[in-house]
Amino acid sequence: MTALRILVSTLVAAGALAATPASAQFFMASRDFSGPPVRGDEPGIGVEMPGATDAEIRAALLWNMRAALNIAALSCDFEPTLLTVSNYNGLMVDHKEELAKSYDVLTKYFKRINKTPKAGQTALDQFGTRVYGSFTTATAQYGFCQTASSVGRDAIFQPRGTLYQVAMNRMRSLRNSLVPYGEQRFPRGIRLDRTISVPRVDAICWTKKGEWNDKKCGPTVQWVTRY
Repeated sequence: MTALRILVSTLVAAGALAATPASAQFFMASRDFSGPPVRGDEPGIGVEMPGATDAEIRAALLWNMRAALNIAALSCDFEPTLLTVSNYNGLMVDHKEELAKSYDVLTKYFKRINKTPKAGQTALDQFGTRVYGSFTTATAQYGFCQTASSVGRDAIFQPRGTLYQVAMNRMRSLRNSLVPYGEQRFPRGIRLDRTISVPRVDAICWTKKGEWNDKKCGPTVQWVTRY
């Protein structure tokens, strides 16, 4: 019975480890992209929405995060341990009601600020295109994919109806991850030490015979660092 319990415990632990995304797929130490929570209308966080209410700003922020995780699911699966596809699929199932409500809020916003329903739909489509385009990256793909993996994991464990809180807390890190960075533990490339130590060569410190003038510059030869 004891052996059976040990076997079961081992299998459970192995399953838990298999479900946990790795933290260093690309670098020994990745860049820290964390940042403070956002409201959603800060510069650089999302597409500008003039005249938007608090609810509309929140809906747009949530839609930005969904778009980012969708981009990650499409472009980061080259590293399966990031789980970006399964995270996104789980997000869409578990939080479908909140996401649907946010889309309805956005639809009403664009209809409200445009003269005709057709113009409103066109503006909504353009909004979606701009949001998706703002998360596409090539040079910063590693950092973005790792960050999106972490955000997606937070999202699937977030209680239903409160997904917007993940967007508020993690959108800054998603935006920060679009700036390319490499290995953080070790310097990029080979570092060459170009510093040398040489004796002080001021004329005042040497006699005409080439001897150190201890009366002017001290009892021993002074060495200085040159770069």
